Amino acid sequence: MERTTHVVGQSGAFLDALEHASRAAALDRPVLVIGERGTGKELVAERLHRLSPRWDQPLVIMNCAALPETLIEAELFGHEAGSFTGATKGRPGRFEEADGGTLFLDELGTLSMAAQDRLLRAVEYGEITRIGASRPMRVDVRIVAATNEHLPDRVAQGTFRADLLDRLSFEVVTLPPLRARAGDILVLAEFFGRRMSSELGRDWEGFGPTALDALTDHDWPGNVRELRNVVERAVYRWDRSGPVDAIQIDPFASPYRPRPMPHGIPGNAAPVQLTTEEPGPLPQREDDLSGDFKSRVNRFERELLSRALADNRYNQRATAEALGLSYDQLRHALKRHELLNAGG
Repeated sequence: MERTTHVVGQSGAFLDALEHASRAAALDRPVLVIGERGTGKELVAERLHRLSPRWDQPLVIMNCAALPETLIEAELFGHEAGSFTGATKGRPGRFEEADGGTLFLDELGTLSMAAQDRLLRAVEYGEITRIGASRPMRVDVRIVAATNEHLPDRVAQGTFRADLLDRLSFEVVTLPPLRARAGDILVLAEFFGRRMSSELGRDWEGFGPTALDALTDHDWPGNVRELRNVVERAVYRWDRSGPVDAIQIDPFASPYRPRPMPHGIPGNAAPVQLTTEEPGPLPQREDDLSGDFKSRVNRFERELLSRALADNRYNQRATAEALGLSYDQLRHALKRHELLNAGG
């Protein structure tokens, strides 16, 4: 089934990278796509294929990190029946499947040195040999490879072949991370929000001011993939009318998240306190020491929230992060202690 993909963005850095890829598409040469996780390397590989003279031939995608090292070569080059245990019949590899078209090798840096050796011959001479076969076969394949590593450093470390890198880097397209595409964050968020609303059968009414602040303030280490998850999660959780105005950046943020276990303790064992640090001082003011346990805890919690707000200049999002709470959890606590408008 044909996949529907969208390339969304308007920032100069992103458009420059797309233009770079588009110009390289027409040349029948290898292209190396570099970028952090979630920057859209596979989308660019598809663009290179669709804009090339091979557009009506197969685009075969292989994630080199998804298979154990023992199977990588058989997956790339195929094998003959009986060539190894379990090989009851011959099978073509990805090179044969991509003959006449494009082979996209994602996570290229994870290939073993042995697989790199065989890939080098395939790229240089257009010949592959199935595992267990005695004769090579010709293939006509354009290679597009992607990685999130700086491969020249890997060459210097002796873990990646310099001659293979030379042959694959005829053209190098480096994708900017989302933090370098500030103008694209809200464009992408709007696109993902509309799409998720349509999937849920809802009308799309945009984002509220709190959500917009959260989207623009975050650093997005997971790039576009992280942004998509955050937006789609926010849209499906929003159960009110009007613009979506609650964003949870970190879905793992919770006061109940499991504590780290000391080394050597099984996962189902009770945690053991190994620290020798003295506990922090308890409040010493007279009013803090009066009253029942619950009222004293409430006073301490209110003071903790007040101090944290002041330390973070009453920026609630920064306060939530400093306290290890989600934004919604902090707002709930502030409401309970009538501190929602503190500093206002």
